[in-house]
Amino acid sequence: MPEQEMPNATGDVAALSPEAQSALENASAAPAQAGEAATVDLAAERDRLAQEKAELQDRYLRLAAEFDNFRKRSERERLEAIEYAAMGAVKALLPVLDDFERALKSPPGDADYARGIELIYQRLFDAMKKLGLEPLEAEGKPFDPHLHEAIERVVDPNVDEDTVVAELQRGYLFKGRLLRAALVRVAVKS
Repeated sequence: MPEQEMPNATGDVAALSPEAQSALENASAAPAQAGEAATVDLAAERDRLAQEKAELQDRYLRLAAEFDNFRKRSERERLEAIEYAAMGAVKALLPVLDDFERALKSPPGDADYARGIELIYQRLFDAMKKLGLEPLEAEGKPFDPHLHEAIERVVDPNVDEDTVVAELQRGYLFKGRLLRAALVRVAVKS
């Protein structure tokens, strides 16, 4: 067998047989085509991952905002519950306050006894006022359906229409919120 001469390191392609030359050209073209395909695949993968990252980041930001809103709402509700915790107790004591007011309006049998009732009423009222109770002044004011409950309409030509002429039961606010509407008589012209 004759020894075939190998091309030198500088690549003397002309010394190769035609089949070897064709195989060498195909071999050198294949990595170039494979490299282009790999580059296209990598670019598509990069774009897909960038889109997925953007979607995950958007979802994260929305969840973070939702959690922050939940935290703020919970804190506000907690503070409101603390601020208005005494509201139920004050509302339960309103009938006692009404009874004291009725007792003070009746004619006293004993002056000392009446003075004692008045002092007890005043202490109870002051204690409830410190908790946040505010009485509503209704008589002589225009009728407000948010603050007053009309029990009766009376004809009174001396007063403007829809003016409260009598307060049957006092209304109260608790720290600015309506606790109990005032029961009133309202004037009409005819």
